[in-house]
Amino acid sequence: MEVYVIAGLLAVGVAMVIYAVWPKKGDDQEKILRRASGRTRAEDSTESVSGADSAAKEIMSKVAPLAMKPVMPKTEEEMSMISVRLSNAGYRDERAVSWFLASKTIAGLVLAGAAIGLTFNRGISMSTMIGITGIAGAIGFMLPKIWLWMACRTRAEQIRNGLPDSLDLMVISVEAGLGLDAAFMRVGEDMAKVHPALSEELVISTHETQMGLPRGESLRNLATRTGVAEMRSLVSVISQAEKFGTSVARALRNQADAQRIKRRQKAEERAQKTTVKLMVPLVLFIFPVIFLVLGGPAMMKMMATFKEMGY
Repeated sequence: MEVYVIAGLLAVGVAMVIYAVWPKKGDDQEKILRRASGRTRAEDSTESVSGADSAAKEIMSKVAPLAMKPVMPKTEEEMSMISVRLSNAGYRDERAVSWFLASKTIAGLVLAGAAIGLTFNRGISMSTMIGITGIAGAIGFMLPKIWLWMACRTRAEQIRNGLPDSLDLMVISVEAGLGLDAAFMRVGEDMAKVHPALSEELVISTHETQMGLPRGESLRNLATRTGVAEMRSLVSVISQAEKFGTSVARALRNQADAQRIKRRQKAEERAQKTTVKLMVPLVLFIFPVIFLVLGGPAMMKMMATFKEMGY
């Protein structure tokens, strides 16, 4: 019993430490607001920071370099790919990559330790216990990767859903006389509450341009950060329109119409899949209950009749 308690407390403690020190999505937004308002890091340092959060981050900063060594990518391309995937999920802190790699090792060790605690003194053979421990460790090792995949998918869906409405507002802004950078900033500010993920990316792209980065490069960075095919198509259309001198407003309008049609088609596709997905709960949960309600009284009467007849 004590082994179970220790394993459970260890798992909860590690999970709380990782949650406390994991870079928050709001950290990047705070950096953007600080740059826009002209504040410095010294001014931000006067803000109060909780002692528990600071201590947890210090612990994780010391543990992460050791924990990430077993899963360290062999090449810079793999490391860059992990950084891009974390950026697609909305995490752009410089510590995100190291903490993500460390979380894989920590989660694997925690689940392996929990498996040893649960199988210890249960009369299980050593080979079976090793197999269970290995499977638990592999599952823990894969959990951060699965979480990252789900986070990237969720954020990409949010950006994809907000793109048509943002393009409509962008078209109106450009046709009203605003430049493309000003239109990006205006749309990013107006869409902050409706589509925060897309708004954040547009604001970051605008600030990159204002800091001297060429517009084409900032747009490519926007497409890379989002990881959405529709955004890459939009960036390509804007780049071609600027390169050949065609109307940017017309290109944006055509892109908005195409995105809206694609969004409607995806909604219709999901609606068509609903009938197929409903078959599983119908067959497993609803049909047996209906058969029980309809056939139950008849079966009880038949059993009573057979009992009276001596069968």
